[in-house]
Amino acid sequence: MNKLAILFLTLFLAILPMTSQAGSLKEKQDDSRYLAGAVPVVDGKVVFSKEFQVEGMTQDQVYDIILNWMTERLKKNDNTDSRVVFTDKPKGVIAGVGEEWIVFKSKPLMLDRTLINYQLTATCKDNGCLIEVEKIRYTYQENLKYTAEEWITDEYALNKEQTKLVRRQAKWRRKTVDFADDMFYDVAVAFGMPDMREEAQKKKAEKEKPVVAIAAEEGPIVIGQGAQVKSGGEKTVDGYTVVDAKQVPSEVYELLNNCKLVISIGKDEFNMTNITANEGGAIGKLSGKTVAYCTLSADQSHDAMDKATNYTLKLYAPDETTPKVIIECKKLDSQSAQDGQPHTYVGEVVKLLIKE
Repeated sequence: MNKLAILFLTLFLAILPMTSQAGSLKEKQDDSRYLAGAVPVVDGKVVFSKEFQVEGMTQDQVYDIILNWMTERLKKNDNTDSRVVFTDKPKGVIAGVGEEWIVFKSKPLMLDRTLINYQLTATCKDNGCLIEVEKIRYTYQENLKYTAEEWITDEYALNKEQTKLVRRQAKWRRKTVDFADDMFYDVAVAFGMPDMREEAQKKKAEKEKPVVAIAAEEGPIVIGQGAQVKSGGEKTVDGYTVVDAKQVPSEVYELLNNCKLVISIGKDEFNMTNITANEGGAIGKLSGKTVAYCTLSADQSHDAMDKATNYTLKLYAPDETTPKVIIECKKLDSQSAQDGQPHTYVGEVVKLLIKE
């Protein structure tokens, strides 16, 4: 062996351990949450579903929150193929279709993505609802078309031992599971749960243990009084504490279930229109804003609310003449009620006061 060959061999043997060590240090992706059972199949069809339990809400209140959420959620896709296509308030059913992009990787001069089409269905009832995402189809590079059933199920996307993702389908399965999780998280936030997704991403970037997405949990998502974050008072106004509308205290949710809700329209105390919301109200999230819902029964006059742009909600405990909670609202666009149906109004919460 000549000296040059010996030199190359020596260098190769010196570099080999370094290369091996670099490979072992390379961070492996944790795919545990994408393995067996991550893509549910019902009667041969892929159906992602999540049940939500919301304490103290009527079917109509749940329906109104979900209808507003679904309308806004599908509108974000900014195309005519994403919209609410069916509503039946008496039965509590809402259905929509969506079309949007799922991005696998985005770098300068390189964009790897797929178009996803899906059906979104909500079945509302007293104290909760069921959300389902199904009929999922993909269009990749314009001419490659797949269905979820033939592409991301355990049968096609996992190895025989079900311990690893098949390389070809891995990115599709991961991103679709994440897509469904994010959809369910949106619903929970619409009902008033704190949105911790940004915090989870931050912790992940800092190599800390991230907050587990609530949509990934087993069983129903329970949204009750204990789910809300207590908020300290910022200042007091005439015996009321001003609190942060982004962190609604749990006591407000409890009072919404047990107090009379009165809508006050007008700034002049002596010329103010007061209407009792016979069907009650609720608080949730819509497009990142804290919103309050109030519902008038079908037999109540709603002309004043139709014309109002700003109004105040007041919660009165039984036999009390001073409100426990005052919620100042700016009215938002909402679905028009059919004749003979309750009228629900949605307002962005601009100020929240609680009696000391």
